[in-house]
Amino acid sequence: MQEERANPDELLRRLYSQGKNDTRGQLKIFFGYAAGVGKTYTMLEAAHVAKSKGQDVVVGYVEPHKRPQTAKLLEGLECIPVRDVNHKGITLKEFDLDAAIRRKPQIILVDELAHTNADTCRHIKRYQDIEELLKAGIDVYTTVNVQHIESLNDIVASITGIMVRERIPDHVFDNADQVELVDIEPTELIERLHNGLIYGEAQVKKALGNFFSEENLVAMREIALRRCADRVNKISDKQRIAQGTEYFTEEHILVCISSSPTNGKIIRTAARMANAFKGSFTALFVETPDFSVLSDENKKSLKNNMRLAQQLGATIETVYGDDIALQISEFARISGVSKIVLGRNNAKRKYFFGKPSLTERLTILAPNMDIYIIPDKDAVLYKVKKFKKQKDAFIISDVIKSIVILAFATMLGFLFYELGFSEANIITVYILSVLITAIVTTQRSYSLVSSVVSVLVFNFFFTIPRYTLSAYDGGYPATFLIMFLSAFITSSLAVKIKQHAKQAAQTAYRTKILLETNQLIQKQKNREGIISVIASQLTKLLQRDIIYYDADAKGLKEPILYPAKEDVEDGNYNTENEKAVAVWVYKNNKHAGATTNTLGNAKCFYLAVRVNENVYGVLGIAMHGESLDVFEHSIVLSILGECALALENERIRKEREDAEVLAKNEQLRANLLRSISHDLRTPLTSISGNAGVLLSNEDTLSVDKKRDLYNDIYDDSLWLINLVENLLSVTRIEDGTMSLRLTTELVEEVVTEALQYINRKSAKHTIKVIQEEEILLAKMDARLIIQVIINIIDNAIKYTPAGSHIILTVKKEKPYIIFEIADDGNGLSKEAKDKVFDMFYTANTTVADSRRSLGLGLALCKSIITAHGGEISVYDNIPKGTVFRFTIPTEEVNLHE
Repeated sequence: MQEERANPDELLRRLYSQGKNDTRGQLKIFFGYAAGVGKTYTMLEAAHVAKSKGQDVVVGYVEPHKRPQTAKLLEGLECIPVRDVNHKGITLKEFDLDAAIRRKPQIILVDELAHTNADTCRHIKRYQDIEELLKAGIDVYTTVNVQHIESLNDIVASITGIMVRERIPDHVFDNADQVELVDIEPTELIERLHNGLIYGEAQVKKALGNFFSEENLVAMREIALRRCADRVNKISDKQRIAQGTEYFTEEHILVCISSSPTNGKIIRTAARMANAFKGSFTALFVETPDFSVLSDENKKSLKNNMRLAQQLGATIETVYGDDIALQISEFARISGVSKIVLGRNNAKRKYFFGKPSLTERLTILAPNMDIYIIPDKDAVLYKVKKFKKQKDAFIISDVIKSIVILAFATMLGFLFYELGFSEANIITVYILSVLITAIVTTQRSYSLVSSVVSVLVFNFFFTIPRYTLSAYDGGYPATFLIMFLSAFITSSLAVKIKQHAKQAAQTAYRTKILLETNQLIQKQKNREGIISVIASQLTKLLQRDIIYYDADAKGLKEPILYPAKEDVEDGNYNTENEKAVAVWVYKNNKHAGATTNTLGNAKCFYLAVRVNENVYGVLGIAMHGESLDVFEHSIVLSILGECALALENERIRKEREDAEVLAKNEQLRANLLRSISHDLRTPLTSISGNAGVLLSNEDTLSVDKKRDLYNDIYDDSLWLINLVENLLSVTRIEDGTMSLRLTTELVEEVVTEALQYINRKSAKHTIKVIQEEEILLAKMDARLIIQVIINIIDNAIKYTPAGSHIILTVKKEKPYIIFEIADDGNGLSKEAKDKVFDMFYTANTTVADSRRSLGLGLALCKSIITAHGGEISVYDNIPKGTVFRFTIPTEEVNLHE
C-alpha cells in the first residue's frame, strides 16, 4: 500500500503553531451559565493548587461581589494593585495591564473576561488585555458566562428578554487552551440566591422575577453544555486534521450585510450555521449608488455589522450595483455559495402591482439555492436614512446651466415651430434638454425640476392659446403627462448611468492602484524604494496623510511623513502619543489607533507591515474622524501584504548575499590554509635540513659547500618573505583595510629597487630593462608597485626554462605609464590566460620548481593595479612567450616651479 504523503503547507502550519505555542501563554476559562455558579471561587481554588506546586501566581483583578467565601480565597495570593480611573466623574477600579506585564508571573488571574474597560484604558475590552498578556508569555485564568459569547447573544436575549451588552468574539472562547465548565443544578443555584450567597437581599426578589427563573436557568444551562460540546467537536476536528484524516465540505454560507439595526441577529445566525455545517462563511455587502448619501447613523451601523461579521469569522466582500437581488444571486453563483441567509423583509406590497420583495426576487434569480429567512419579532419597519449636505442644496452654476439649456431648447423649439415641424419634434427637443441637464448637473433634483418646467414652457409657448397656461385641445393633458413621464424617466436613467459610471471609475481607479503598486514594487532594488512606493500609492488611493515607521533589529526608527497635501506639518503626527501607539502595534503585531478599540484616541490608524510574526514596519493612516470603508480597508491590507512580501524578499536576498560572501570567505580561508600547509612544508624542511647539516658538520664541510647551503637557506627565506608579504596584502584587500599611500615617484627608481629583490635564480635568466624616456613620473604607492613587478618577474623566472630572456619595457602613453614584462618561454594556453589572475590558480607546467605557488601573486597584482585606477592583462609574445602588461596613471612635471 502506497503511503500517503503529508501536505507540506499543513506541516509548516503545524510547526509554526507549535513554535508559537512555545512562547505564548496558556488561557484557561472557567465557564458558567449564570452568575453565582462558582466560577471565580473555582478559579481561586485552582490558583492555590498551582501555587502549592511552586508556580508563580498573582491576582490581576478579581471581583469578589461581596461574597465572603470568595474574598477569603484571596488570602495568601499576591495581588497587583488596580488602577483608579476617572470616568464621567466616577472613580472606577480597572485592571493594571502594564503593571502585570512588568511583574510577568507564570499565572495571572483576571476575572470577567467580557468586561468593557474605561475610555482611558489602552483597550476597550478586557479580552484584548488578556490577549496581550498571553502574547507576553503569561498564563491567564479568567471567567465568563454563556450569555457573553457573541454568537449566542440573540438566543439568550430571546430566552431571558435581556440584551447583554458586554460580549466576546467566539474565537476567544474556541481558541482557549482549557475551558472548565463550572456547573450546578438550577434549583441549587436558586437556593443559593435565596440564602444571599449571590446578591444582596434587595436584589434577590428582582433577580428571581427576571433572569433567575428556573425555566431560564435550565435553558441557559443547556446552551452552555451545548457550547462546550461544540468546542470539544472543534478540538476533535483539529486533531483529525493534524493526523491527516481531515475531511472537506462544500458548504458555503453567505449572509447579506446591511445597515439595519437588526442585521446583527442575521449575522450571528449565519455564523452558527457555518459552524454547524463546518463550511466557509462569507458576508456580502451590496453597495448601491445611494450609499454616498447615507446618514452617518446608517454608516456607523453598517460598520458595526461588518465588524461583527469579521469577529465571527466571516470573509467580507463588497459588490456594486442598484439591483441588490441580482448582485447577490450572481455573487452566490460565481462563488459557489450553497446557502443564503437573509433577514425578514418588513416592507409589504401596498398595491397589487407593487414591487416584489428582495426575498421573492432572489428566489426567482437563484432557484437552486437554499435561502434561509430569519424572522425577528422585535424588528420594526426600517427605512434607510439619507443625508444631503445643506451646501449642496443650491448650486448657482447648476442653476445657470439648467436655465441656459432650457432657454436653448426653447429657441430651438421656436425655430422648429417657424419651420412647420410638428409638436412631437418640439417635445423631443425638451426631452433632450432634460437629458442634457441630468448629465451636466450634480444633483438629480435639477433634472426633475427641468422636467416639470419643460412641460410648462412647452404649454406656454407652443400650445393654443399661446402664451398662456391654458389649452383648448382636450388631448393636451395626455400630451403633457407623456412628455413629463418621458422627461422624468430619461433624467432618472441618465442620473443612474452617471452614478454607475462614477462607481465604476472609482473601482477601476482603486484596481489600477493595486496593479500599479505590484509593478512598481518589482522595479525597486532596496528597502527605501519599496516603502516609498507603498506610502505614495496609499496616499493616492486614500487621499490621506501616511506616516511610516521603518523597523530594524533595535526597533522602530523615526517616522517618515508622506503628506496628501504639501502644507501638512510633520509635527501633527510625530508626537509621543502617536509613537507609543506605533510601538505597541510593532510589539503586538496587531492594528490599533483611531477607529479601533485599542488606543483609539490616536490621530492615525496603525497597521503592522508583516509576514506571519515578522514585522517590518508600522504604517499609520490619518483618519480625521472618518474610518475606511470595507473596500478601502481590503485594498490597504492587500497593498501592505505586497509590501511585507517585498520586504521579506529583500531581506532574504540580503541574507543570501551575506551567505554567499561568507561561503566565499570560508572557501578562500580553506584554500589558503590548505595551500599554506602544503607549500610552506618544502622551504621550511629545506631550511631546517640545511641548518642541521651546518650545525652537525661545521668543521668538516668545505667553504664552497657551506656557501651553497647558506645560499639555499637565503633563497628559501626570501621565498617565505615574499609569500608572507603576499598573504598580508591579500588579507588587507579581502577585509578592506588596504589603503593606498599615493605619492609622485620616479619610475626608474621603483624598477631598480624591485630588481634588487628578484629571486637569486634570476642569474640563470637574462633580465633587461628598456625605458623610452629618461624621466618618467607616476602617482603610485611605490611599495605595492614594487611588489607587482617582483611577482610578475618571479613568475616569469619560475615558469620559463633556464637561459630565457625577460624584458621589462616602460613607456608613456598619456594618461598612463605602461609596464610590459615579456619572456620567451613556452607561453600560456588560452584557458590559462583566462584564469591566470584568479586567486589560487596555478599553471600546471614541468618547468616550475618543486615549490608550487599559492596562486596569490598575480591575483594580488590585479587588485593592486585596479586600486591604482589602471588595468592589467596578459597576451602572447611573438614569436613565443608571454607578455604581462599593466598601466598606472602618469604624473606631469611642472618645470616652471
